[in-house]
Amino acid sequence: MNLFQPEKPLAERMRPTNFDNYVGQEHLVGKKGVLRKAIETGNIPSMIFWGPPGVGKTSLANVIANLVKSNFYTLSAINTGVKDLREIIEKAKFQRNSIVFIDEIHRFNKSQQDSLLAAVEKGLIRLIGATTENPSFEVNSALLSRSQVYVLEHLSETDLKNLLDRAINEDIYLKNKDITIKEYGQLFKISGGDARKLLNLLELVVNELDGQEIIITDQNVAQAARLSPTHYDKKGDMHYDVISAFIKSIRGSDPNAAVYWLARMIEGGEDPKFIARRLLILSSEDIGLANPTAFVMANSCFQAVAVIGYPECRIILSQTTIYLATSPKSNSSYEAINLAQHLVKQEGDLAVPLDLRGAHTKLNKEMGYGASYKYAHNYENNFADQDFLPEKLRGTLVYQPSNNSKEKNIKDWLLQLWGKRYKY
Repeated sequence: MNLFQPEKPLAERMRPTNFDNYVGQEHLVGKKGVLRKAIETGNIPSMIFWGPPGVGKTSLANVIANLVKSNFYTLSAINTGVKDLREIIEKAKFQRNSIVFIDEIHRFNKSQQDSLLAAVEKGLIRLIGATTENPSFEVNSALLSRSQVYVLEHLSETDLKNLLDRAINEDIYLKNKDITIKEYGQLFKISGGDARKLLNLLELVVNELDGQEIIITDQNVAQAARLSPTHYDKKGDMHYDVISAFIKSIRGSDPNAAVYWLARMIEGGEDPKFIARRLLILSSEDIGLANPTAFVMANSCFQAVAVIGYPECRIILSQTTIYLATSPKSNSSYEAINLAQHLVKQEGDLAVPLDLRGAHTKLNKEMGYGASYKYAHNYENNFADQDFLPEKLRGTLVYQPSNNSKEKNIKDWLLQLWGKRYKY
């Protein structure tokens, strides 16, 4: 039985404090790395760390905090408001060289980022932000222009093995055990290259095997992972599993299940804009012409969520989720563009019919471009019977109306116009 139960998980216990025990990102913090030089000389600009989860963004900020002689404040965008920011900025007015690290800065709304911008412009603070999202889309352009963006890369297998070796040899708990890693495959696969998940998975396996001499194999890693309690992980498999269940519940017209999965994501700290983006896609892909208002509502939801943020935006997400779940469904637009793209790839660049070509020059006119084109508004009911597809594809039905009230009306109208040419 384990006598020593650490208060912090292994990933936290192994947080690096200097460049000697920081793993990866050689292009930034290697002996000739541009960021390392800036840190060692104390010339630290405001900067944004952009990279996938678990590659060392927070750890790099931790190294900076330990090496620089500055007041260092750490905030998480998930639970920080404008009031918290203003309190730190007020303190910084009476201090020199204050650095503020904000994890998941992409979660800050416009007003929060504006508060940062003023402090950065006045030189009251130097900002270090960490984000998994493209800062060009998620960070205020004015704030971004005043910051240096550093891109952190995926850790290599060598980096990951070095992390594991360091943990086994240096951690106060693990170094007292005889641990041998015989196989790395499942450790790498389950952690997905995320250093934090990798180290915590290692600790989980060690605790599960519970002995002085431990041999780690793919089989016992997989077994330990299966026995582990499941929690929502917005960067891992649960992130994709829950959003999948959410989308399928809406597509299946079950508002009860849809709101439940929405709550799971909200409680797990999922980015509300990620949820709103998926609702916007679904409103066109799965509802489309059966209820065109769904797209308008989903787009309004995305814009509102981007401005408001948590906690209030959960209500807007719930309203939109219920509306989409209870809307009639149609994927006709989705199927139409899929078929059209297939035809383009299959048939290549078929010639544009002469009647549809633009007669922009004298030569074009002499060649008959547009000569027989019928201007629809010159005909009864603003419709002229003519061919618009390339000759080889004439009569091909690309858009097939679905069986819902709105598209039944569309189908009747199309039959009236095109019944001779297309078999609806």
